[in-house]
Amino acid sequence: MKTYLAPVNEIEKKWYVVDAKDKILGRLATEIASRLRGKHKPTFSPFIDNGDFIIVTNADKIQLTGKKWDDKKYYRHTGWMGGIKETTAKELLEKHPTDLVTKAVKGMLPKNKIGRAQLKKLKVYSGGDHPHAAQQPEELVI
Repeated sequence: MKTYLAPVNEIEKKWYVVDAKDKILGRLATEIASRLRGKHKPTFSPFIDNGDFIIVTNADKIQLTGKKWDDKKYYRHTGWMGGIKETTAKELLEKHPTDLVTKAVKGMLPKNKIGRAQLKKLKVYSGGDHPHAAQQPEELVI
């Protein structure tokens, strides 16, 4: 029996809206990453980008369990010697509320060209509205 591969022009990509209000970050990010990759479809192939578009609203109202608001650290490097910078989850939420969801989902996607293309299909907004009404997105309950 041969494995069925859907042609790229026949892949149907839907748009979904997820409300992140009072949702746990990790549990939300795993479901979003799975949908972006297309693992919920019977035509899933790891080397073909057949996932859906995901719109996340209310990213500023996301929740973390335990003491992660103060203990969870995000690191970056400036490129200079001794230039490592760290930011807590609480500080990141205040400055860039959409980055919490984006960084969590990015860590769950493949680290290659397909993973970068799949991350571009994620749209995160801190408020309750989004500019993608023309795509007629469906509500996705997680």
